[in-house]
Amino acid sequence: MYLLDLTLSTAAANLALDEALVEEAEETGSSAEVLRLWEPEKPLVVLGRSSRPELEVDLDWCAGQGIPVLRRTSGGASIVTGPGCLMYSVVLSIERRPELKSIDQAHCFVLKRLIEALSGIAPVAARCGTSDLAIDTSGAFSNAADEETLRGAAKKFSGNSLRAKRRHLLYHGTLLFDFDLELVSRCLKHPPREPGYRAGRTHAEFIANLPATREQLRAALVKEWRATEVLSEWPRERTEALVGEKYAREGWNLRGQS
Repeated sequence: MYLLDLTLSTAAANLALDEALVEEAEETGSSAEVLRLWEPEKPLVVLGRSSRPELEVDLDWCAGQGIPVLRRTSGGASIVTGPGCLMYSVVLSIERRPELKSIDQAHCFVLKRLIEALSGIAPVAARCGTSDLAIDTSGAFSNAADEETLRGAAKKFSGNSLRAKRRHLLYHGTLLFDFDLELVSRCLKHPPREPGYRAGRTHAEFIANLPATREQLRAALVKEWRATEVLSEWPRERTEALVGEKYAREGWNLRGQS
C-alpha cells in the first residue's frame, strides 16, 4: 500500500484530495491502494453528504468564530476536526477485496484493522454503532462486549464513513488524540440521530481523546496497513478542479439549509 502523509493548505483542498484519490483510482482502474494521513491546521466542521446543516451545526457560532463548515462526499453525521485530530483515509480496491461490496463488511474490515493497529495504544477499544470506535473509561467492558454493555460506558474517539464506487472504496475517519473537545459542544447541536450506546449523552460526556501522540498513531496505522511506499505523485489538477466545482462552493457545503 502507498502512503500519502499530506496536509494541504485549505480545508476545501484537504476534503477534495480524498475524493480525487478515489476518483483517479476508479478512472485508471488501478489496483494500487493508498493510506492518506493529514491533520487540519485550524478547526473546521465537516458535514456528512446528506447532513442538514441547520439541524446539526450551530452555524451562527461557527461563523462568528471563523470556523468553516464544509461537506464531504461520504455519509454519516457532522464532525468537528482540527489540530489534535488525525484524519486518515484509505482507498481500497474492491476487485482485490470483493467482500468490500457489502457496506457492513467494509465497515467491519476497516474498523477491525484500526482496532488492531491501536491495540498497543488503546487495548480496550471496540466498534460501536455503525462505524464508531470507542474506548472504555469506566472498566465496564472488554473487546468482546456487546452493544448493551457498552451503553453509556464507552466514549467515542473515532467516527468513520465511506464512499463506494464501482471498483474502489474510499473509507475515512477521525482519530482524536489532543483535540479541544469543547469545540464539539460549541460547533455541533445534539445530533438528530444517535447510536444506542450514546444513551442521550452530551458531546462532552460522549467523546474522548486517545492517550497517544500523532507520531504514535501515524506509526501504528502505517504498520497495520503496510504502507511501505511513499506516494510521490498525487492528483493535483483533479483536486484543484474539485475545490472549484464543489468544496469551495456554498451551494455544495450548505445545500439543504432552510
